Amino acid sequence: MHFDPSLALAGLLVGFTVGLTGMGGGALMTPILVLVFHVDPLTAVSSDLVASFVMKPVGAAVHLKHGTVDLRMVKWLALGSVPSAFAGVLILQSLGEGSGLQDTIKRLLGVALLVAASTIVAKSVVAARRSSAIVASVADVAIRPLPTLAIGLVGGLVVGMTSVGSGSLMIVLLLLLYPSLRASQLVGTDLVQAIPLVGAASLGHVLFGDFRLGLTTSLLVGALPAVYVGARLSAKAPDRLIRPVLVVVLAASALKLLGAGNVVVVTALAVAVAGLVVLAVRERTRAVSDEADPSPAAAHPVEA
Repeated sequence: MHFDPSLALAGLLVGFTVGLTGMGGGALMTPILVLVFHVDPLTAVSSDLVASFVMKPVGAAVHLKHGTVDLRMVKWLALGSVPSAFAGVLILQSLGEGSGLQDTIKRLLGVALLVAASTIVAKSVVAARRSSAIVASVADVAIRPLPTLAIGLVGGLVVGMTSVGSGSLMIVLLLLLYPSLRASQLVGTDLVQAIPLVGAASLGHVLFGDFRLGLTTSLLVGALPAVYVGARLSAKAPDRLIRPVLVVVLAASALKLLGAGNVVVVTALAVAVAGLVVLAVRERTRAVSDEADPSPAAAHPVEA
């Protein structure tokens, strides 16, 4: 088993991001392994999922301690995600072998990363527009079993095939379904539900994928302490500074995995950065306007 310090450093970066925002695990680590360290896509997906399975409980334990986890929601999500994650591995295995399978995984990863980047932007837009009726406790949230189960099914299938989605995709879907949850409650609930989800996907990849113990161990050396620190800070540090960076990195990674040339990647990134700047200016303008007129009507106008 070979230890790689550079992989440990990558794990530290991704682990901190996961603990802080609940996003970026597979969405960051898998493309880093493929594009930076030139790991075969199937090996990257398999090893990253096993690392995530060890890493997720560290951040989840912090949120359980602080009461920012809805275990009722976790139950319904897991009922859908556990079987569908394992099924995703089997579907991936049925797509072929050798270079054909690796190319298929790269394309699937590219599409999944584009979806992940889009959902992060959607999360910001929805969060900015949602009402002020934010609940104080997760126990005050009314659970919607069937839609929650459906989120688990969709998220589990995507994670099983690409390792992407347990945070980036599912946390946005949860926000859309439960807009009254606070950010820390979303992150905490998502981290806990990801444990059985990633566990099922990891088992499938250990049995049928290309899991590498040395690769996973190197990632975990950096990721484990970082995810703990990130989770401790998640209730205090806003993720609005990290989200734009995630979007840009995910979009660039997706385009490269899909075979786009450098000119296309640079042009797309320039457009993405410009769009993020416009959104940031609009958010700042709205915040200044609310400070100038702090009345309830001004802060939360009634839509026709």
